[in-house]
Amino acid sequence: MSGKLSILGVKVDRVTRKEALEKFAGFMDKEGQSLIVTPNSEIILNADKDPRLKELINNAAMVIPDGIGLVIASKQLRQPLEERVTGIDFAHSALEWCAANDRKVYFLGSKPGIARKAAENMMAEIPGLQIVGARDGYFKAEEEEDVARAIAQTGAEFLCVALGSPKQELFADKYKDILGVKAAVGIGGSLDVWSGTLQRAPEFYCKYGLEWFYRLIQEPSRFKRMAKIPMLFIKVMFSKKQEE
Repeated sequence: MSGKLSILGVKVDRVTRKEALEKFAGFMDKEGQSLIVTPNSEIILNADKDPRLKELINNAAMVIPDGIGLVIASKQLRQPLEERVTGIDFAHSALEWCAANDRKVYFLGSKPGIARKAAENMMAEIPGLQIVGARDGYFKAEEEEDVARAIAQTGAEFLCVALGSPKQELFADKYKDILGVKAAVGIGGSLDVWSGTLQRAPEFYCKYGLEWFYRLIQEPSRFKRMAKIPMLFIKVMFSKKQEE
């Protein structure tokens, strides 16, 4: 499968997990930084209201269909995606590729101690993985450039950013000429899972696209954010009827 699907004007790559990894491998041999975005329903709706975010996503090197809401929306549009590619699964595959190809990785984001613990766990899990730096996401706007320069000094080639959307994508894009990495991806709460702070949903929930419900059980405060999933369906349906 190839090409792109437009959901409320946000262009999403029609890629399988295997195809996404192949594209990632290509980015790692290119000049400059390739930004990878992993949108869910909330990010699509935010981009629909924020022209700057929509432009950033549409100019990204690859936009992976992460949220189950995107898969359902693609069916509403009668352009069904072949499969959902979760950001955490893609990032894990990318880390395995980096380990096998002697590429250096940096983890940025989440609460103090989380990124370092996630780095320890992933290096223990994936033989040969080189995570050359890790730090939390608790820094002020005026410190951003210093953080970017510190990352560059490590020689990292792949940056995993967990600052929450759109901050993580905006950071990677704004400092792309300083960071010096080949690829950067926003990974949301993946560091929390890899550190063991949060438990990932069991296979049943993943199989049926119900991770959001499992996470809601763990974090009831996310209720308002989860409400964005049905809101996406409503907006897509309404926009489709307008076109007809």
